[in-house]
Order: sequence, then structure tokens, then C-alpha cells
Amino acid sequence: MAIETGPEAARVVDSVMRSADREARIAAFMRRHPDGIAFFNARDEVQMAGDCAAVAGPDFALWGLDQEFLGSSGHLLQEMLAARPGPRAHAALSELAAQDQEATAAALASGSPGDLFLFSVTQEALDQAAAAVSQDGGERVQHLFGLLTETRAIYQASQTRQGDPNGRRARLMKRTLAAHLADNPGARVLMKFGAWHFYKSLNPLDQRDLGAFVAERADGEGVAALHIIVLGAKGTEAGYDGVGRPAVVRGFDMMDDEGPDWRKDVTLARSADVSPDSWMLVDLRKLRTDGLASAPAEWRQLALGYDIAILAPTLAASSLLGAEAAATP
Repeated sequence: MAIETGPEAARVVDSVMRSADREARIAAFMRRHPDGIAFFNARDEVQMAGDCAAVAGPDFALWGLDQEFLGSSGHLLQEMLAARPGPRAHAALSELAAQDQEATAAALASGSPGDLFLFSVTQEALDQAAAAVSQDGGERVQHLFGLLTETRAIYQASQTRQGDPNGRRARLMKRTLAAHLADNPGARVLMKFGAWHFYKSLNPLDQRDLGAFVAERADGEGVAALHIIVLGAKGTEAGYDGVGRPAVVRGFDMMDDEGPDWRKDVTLARSADVSPDSWMLVDLRKLRTDGLASAPAEWRQLALGYDIAILAPTLAASSLLGAEAAATP
């Protein structure tokens, strides 16, 4: 299963997902490395990974395709030092690890990701460490240092709104998936990503993201790729609320939105004899076959991007593992 988290974060989740205490282990990791894993620090995601592993058998594995997350630097530096680099690289990485500990403490106190190492470390410090790693770091350390610097570059581009961060991130995920497929020819892959990443066409950000790459590659190899979007009509959703802190949970109801939304149309089209608690499935392939020239814009975009749309009547936000509530002053 390919997931929207970094390769090293996926390796951490992969190492515990067959354990009965996998939630406790991820919670402990998150307390050591706040914001060290994206998405798979949530209780439902960790349960899903374990359930998939139990059903699929011993050959099942997680592939993390994305950049690493905001607070990943501590774990990455720890892994670099554990790889036994040479003396010059070891000294440079130890200095960065000390800076990371100070930055993490500051970020936990403030809640601001801007205080984390990836945002606070200077380019000069990274350049000096890069020179040392290149000299005697070794292959594993060089790989991990590359993950750290690429992650930082993407976040900095996003922060400054320069350098096409969304495109850079999409290209990274495509390269990583291509490498996995080269090492695992004929693999059947379940992929779980945010909806905008998996449009078969240009996504709402006008990016050819991972979904477009998968669709084209499947066509070129003569195999099938099925793209499914799952959204909720109402319920609760979780939002980021600070480094190492529980998510903030907000309610939503798409019927309250003024703009057009395919979810409204599906809800209003539900037959009177269908329970309000029923999930609704729309086969968008038939809509494409019948023609999209007269379709509303939101339906045209959806049908070009996905094969099947599923609407859940109600969704509930997951809770984060290892997150601590901010102290009350």
C-alpha cells in the first residue's frame, strides 16, 4: 500500500503494524518526535494499516511516497548517527541533532511549526553538514540527508510561495513510486492519498499529480487503475492545531455551503426509500461515456478526475496518537 507520508515514516509504521500494541508504539514515537509522521499518527490510519496487513499476509508492505513531515528531522538525524558515519560526518550530524533538540523544545512550547528545525536551521549549517556527509557519511547517511534537505526545500518553497512546491512534491512522489515499481514488477498496489493528489486529470491546483502519473502508467502497461474518491456529506473534520498537540475538530455540513457541490446533488437525488444513513456510490465512468459537454463544471472536473465517487452520510475525525494538549497558562 502506497501512502501519503515519507519513506522513513512509512518504515516506522510498517515496523509496528502487525503488533497488538501498534497504537501505543506509534504514540511513543510521536512523543519522541512531535510531528514526525504525517497522517499515520492518527488512530484510524494506524488501525487501517494493521487491518490491511492482517488480511494481505506476510508480503504486505507500506510504501511512503511523500516528503517527510514537519518534525521528522530528529528521527532522520538519529537514523543517520545510528548508521555509523565517519568522524567528520558524525561530528556535523551530532551538532545538527543538538540544534534539533533545542528547536523541538521551542516548538513544543510555542506550538509553532516555524520553530522546528526544518524551518530554523540555517542554510550555512546544512551546507557544512552536507560537505561532511559527502566525505565520509556513507550511502545510508547520504540517502537520509537527501530526504531531510528535500523535505526542507519543499516546505520552504511553500512558506515563501516560490519554487513550485506542489509540483516539486508531486514529482518526488512519482519518482519514488517508479523506483518501487521497478523493484517490484507486477505488484498490485492500493494507494491512499488526499483527494487532490489522485485526480487522473489536472487537479484543482492545475497540477498533474500522482493520480495522473498512475493513470498514464497503467494505460502504457496495459493494466488497470481504478480511482475512487470518498468524501462525507457532514460530520467532523480535524485540523492542525500546533506542534505535538491534538487536532482541532470542527463540524461541517456541505448543505450549508452556498457554492455548487456534487455532494449536494447526490444527497438531493437520494430516493425516498433509501435510508439517510446509506452510503451513495456514483459510477463516473458511465457519465464520461454519456458525454460531459453539458455537465456542470463540478461534475465535469470530478468525472475527468475519478472513476467512482462515494459519499458517506457522516464522517468523524480521527484522533492523533501521542499528542499532548497545550498547558493552560
